[in-house]
Amino acid sequence: MRILFWAVLSLLLASCGGQNTDGEPSNDVVSQQSFKWKLVTAWPKNYPGLGTAPENFANRVKAMSNGRLQIKVFGAGQLVPALEVFDAVSQGTAQIGHSGAYYWTGKAKAAAFFTSIPFGLNAQEMNAWLHYGGGLELWRELYEPFNLVPFAGGSTGVQMAGWFNREINSMADIKGLKMRIPGLGGDVITRAGGVSVTMPGGELYTSMQTGVIDATEWVGPYNDLAFGFHQVAKYYYYPGWHEPGSILEFMVNKQALNSLPTDLQAIVETAARAVNQDMLDEYTARNNQALVELVNVHGVEVRKLPDEVIRGLRALSEEVIEELAADNEFAKRVAASVEAFKQQATAYHGISEEAYYRARKLK
Repeated sequence: MRILFWAVLSLLLASCGGQNTDGEPSNDVVSQQSFKWKLVTAWPKNYPGLGTAPENFANRVKAMSNGRLQIKVFGAGQLVPALEVFDAVSQGTAQIGHSGAYYWTGKAKAAAFFTSIPFGLNAQEMNAWLHYGGGLELWRELYEPFNLVPFAGGSTGVQMAGWFNREINSMADIKGLKMRIPGLGGDVITRAGGVSVTMPGGELYTSMQTGVIDATEWVGPYNDLAFGFHQVAKYYYYPGWHEPGSILEFMVNKQALNSLPTDLQAIVETAARAVNQDMLDEYTARNNQALVELVNVHGVEVRKLPDEVIRGLRALSEEVIEELAADNEFAKRVAASVEAFKQQATAYHGISEEAYYRARKLK
């Protein structure tokens, strides 16, 4: 009876694929594992574009994995505050986060390069640099000590310069300006004599309304209309010199990612790539519609920054980046990589993108 029992048990284990020849669980067993993750974001729950991207990501992952990886999304403040997403994922409080890398310059100075660079790469060029120009490898090297694996998590395209309650006619008008503007753009405003402030989006309306800040950049018409900035600011300036191609991020806890079977790891990566492109498509489609409403319905005054101001901000941007590169070896590597890619992209875009835009305007 004992011999018969063990023989039957062996056959059952073999038929279920319980172990491979190395004694490890077989792919058949691993493929049936299920996982539940928490995703924390720096944005309000379901906020247009920024907040819906994590929801889209979670839905795609669930569908592609047939429910084996389910992700619950928490908006800013629901599980952790907006500016604590990095620590929450690094420490394993949540398995994944969605935010902007330039919020974390206090932890890694070079992080700002992986959101946007003043007068730097646009969205198309940022994506190309990350995925085909060595940028993603640098980003992952930067986040490695923090137990995080980053993925590009969406792009807003070229942003607006922001909302102001004072006119900007010269560089002198920036002196003393209290402006919400994070990252390298904030360093430039400070260099120009202003006061840069970093705060989450949910605090901006009240801060503008009460005069805590004189100006704020956020994203562009699609998001700015949703927050109602036209009710608390007088002037809407362009172009977004500080964020010409803002990339957001999915950051994944390294242990959580490595605990997934290889097919689920591939699904996470594929879903991130899909959402990354989808967000840019959404902003491209929605921004001008929202701008028309801001101007025609709400009477917003849209202004272009004077050329003198653009030239001044560009000169200061170059100084800020050069000094950061001189002060931090990793930032130096990233800045060199970005600059080399920008020169390459600019050379070709001169006879492709730029030439086409000019041709399209010809009468």
